[in-house]
Amino acid sequence: MPGLPALFDLSGRVAVVTGGGGALGTVVAGALAEAGASVAVVDLSEATAAKAAASLAEAIAGQDEAGATRAIGVSADLSTEEGVEGAFAAIDQAFGRVDILVNAISAAIDRHGPEEFPLHTWDAMLAANLTSYFLCSRAAAQRMIPAGRGGSIVNFGSIAGANALGRGGLAYGVAKGGVAQLTRETAYAWAPHGIRVNAVLPCQFVNEWWRGNLADPARRALVDRVVSAIPLGRMGEPGEIVGPVLFLASDAASMVTGVLLPVDGGNLAMNAGASHDW
Repeated sequence: MPGLPALFDLSGRVAVVTGGGGALGTVVAGALAEAGASVAVVDLSEATAAKAAASLAEAIAGQDEAGATRAIGVSADLSTEEGVEGAFAAIDQAFGRVDILVNAISAAIDRHGPEEFPLHTWDAMLAANLTSYFLCSRAAAQRMIPAGRGGSIVNFGSIAGANALGRGGLAYGVAKGGVAQLTRETAYAWAPHGIRVNAVLPCQFVNEWWRGNLADPARRALVDRVVSAIPLGRMGEPGEIVGPVLFLASDAASMVTGVLLPVDGGNLAMNAGASHDW
């Protein structure tokens, strides 16, 4: 059995991180690169993808004695087949293989009550937050299966896909519920090929939107309500998602597939009526 450092060593592997310019995607891409992987950062924004890749390249400069390219940025709309095919063609050209896929897209929530939810908004939310995961997983598997090396797919689900959060986030919650089932179905289907598929279920992590709420006294009630449902008493920081994702992506989780791993400060362990007061 490999020693502990070797279990997390991703040297020689190629990782694709979708939504790689976001708050969580960025730190995940950085951690995968630090663990030795070559990384393709895919984002809807060309500027964001390029900036993230440049930052990665600078951080890992000197790691590869051969001077090979270890980080690229790819701009694509991954909610469409054309966008996914173009993105993976670019990854094929740059690296020639895919070993790890991290589906980390999380499109901004357009909020409406269920009784008035616009169909075009519903379609857009599911396309971004669920269809993109399916299309990218399919593209990764189409490369992993013929290669015969197995692989790892890590999906970003959410506590919103496990329980209702309300606040107009209907389509987002439904999409994340779909991510959970996509994870189970593909984990089962691709297990004979050595492809492991797992998901992390984060609670609210500090990103640009939440940072604005934390700084706005008028939004204090919302922040307090959210934090009250997290037993650890705070939102997650982006860096705190790294360990769970790196574990699932690496050989440290070689016998783990089909798992939905809460990274939620205890949220899903807590009954809605729970209290520390007797």
